[in-house]
Order: sequence, then C-alpha cells, then structure tokens
Amino acid sequence: MKKLKIAALLLGSMLSASASATLLYDTNLTSNVIMGSGISNGGFTVDQANGFELGLRGKIRHNATGAAENTFNSNGDGTYSFDVGVAPTQSSPTGVWSFEWSINSNFDGNGGFLNGYTYILGLDTDPSATAAFFTFDPINDVNPNPSSGVVAWDHSIGNNTTAQSAGVESASNDAATYAGLISSNNVAQNSWKPHWYIPGFDPTVDGIYDISLSAFDANGGLAASTSIQIIVGAGATAVPEPQTMALLLTGLLGFAARKKFAK
Repeated sequence: MKKLKIAALLLGSMLSASASATLLYDTNLTSNVIMGSGISNGGFTVDQANGFELGLRGKIRHNATGAAENTFNSNGDGTYSFDVGVAPTQSSPTGVWSFEWSINSNFDGNGGFLNGYTYILGLDTDPSATAAFFTFDPINDVNPNPSSGVVAWDHSIGNNTTAQSAGVESASNDAATYAGLISSNNVAQNSWKPHWYIPGFDPTVDGIYDISLSAFDANGGLAASTSIQIIVGAGATAVPEPQTMALLLTGLLGFAARKKFAK
C-alpha cells in the first residue's frame, strides 16, 4: 500500500507539471554552450522552472563529408527532422544525427549545484508508433554504456559564466574529479550519438524517437521537464500526445520509485 500511495503522488505531480509546463522552442540556452569545440547555441527545446533550465535538441552529427555541423533541423515545435541511413564515412550503427542535452540546476539564482538533485533522461528505443523508454540519471547514475569506455561521465561541466566551449571534463577513470565537478558547478552538457545509449538503434529504419529530460528537487518532486521528437526519414505514425505522455510518465514513475526505494 505504501508503494502504491507514493506512486500515485509521484504520478499526480508529474501530470500536474506536464500540464502546466511551457516549453520554449528553437531557442538559446541562457548559459553558453560549453561542450566541445565550435558548437553554437540555438535550436534547443527548453523548460525553465524552479531554478532549472533543461534543454534538448537534435543535430547533424555527420554530413556528406562526415563532419559535424551546427545544423539542428528544428521544426520550431520540439520536433527535429533528419535523413535516414548510415552516416557518410561512418559504419553502422552510426546515424546522421545526434542529440544534445543541457542541465542547468541554477540558471536564475534559485537553485543549487548539480549533485543536489536527481534527473531522468528517457530515450525511446522503438522507432515505430509504439514508445518504449530506456531511462537513467545522466548525472548521478553509473554510465549504462560501459562499452563507451567512460567510467566517470565525460560531460562538459561549468557554471553560468563559463565561456563558449570551455567546460571541464573529467578523465574516463577519474570518478573523484567528476564528483568534485558536480558538487561545485550547476551546468552539465553533452552530445551523444543515438546508438551509444538507445539499445538496438538501427540508423536505416524510418521512425520517430521521443527523448525527455526531467529534474527532481531535493524532496523528489518533479521540478522541470523538457522533451523532443527526432523524426528520421519519412518518420512513422506519431503516437497521440496523451498516449505518448502516459507511456513516458509510466516510465518516469517506475524509475523514480526504484531510485526512492533503493536508498
């Protein structure tokens, strides 16, 4: 009974937050884009709430020459469109596109450092009209893709004044440095190819991939949440919004409950 009651409260808070959230489309982050080299701002789908700024976007990761571009292919409504197929100069399962995320846990002075909160990144593993979410905490969890060779996360980390492309990354085996970075900074960003974190990703299949990013306050309440759709090739028949949201919230609910009872 206790688990069911907590689950109901979590679901209620998520539904309330999702109903009232106002996302900003095709916009800049308030901080610089501190990851990588020469990566520009813009094209993000952003939620700003309760001290958090969460951003997601799609991006061309491999163009005709195999190079990355600052081309985000935003449709201005939280959807991003890309070609289907294996990326030029690359081998399968590398696709043309990547997705980029940003967490700012104190964009307006009403938050704190990154390690004071929990987060959920939800990745749709099914390109068809059915959504199936793989979820993890990209700040506090152990990297769920050990084949990447990254033991400690290699996010670019900084604060509201960190210069363009000047984020600090910990070495792949330096968990202590990473822990120090997230306990003294409020911005974390990364750029990921879909096959790194979407189990079974096939770049040759047309489809629609839903990606969500949520932040929870120190009491476990949903504080902010953003989401995007990556439309690949001709796409697929989109899931009606209420069904997509119900599936997403169910996945988030299960993840949050597991984390709560694991403590």
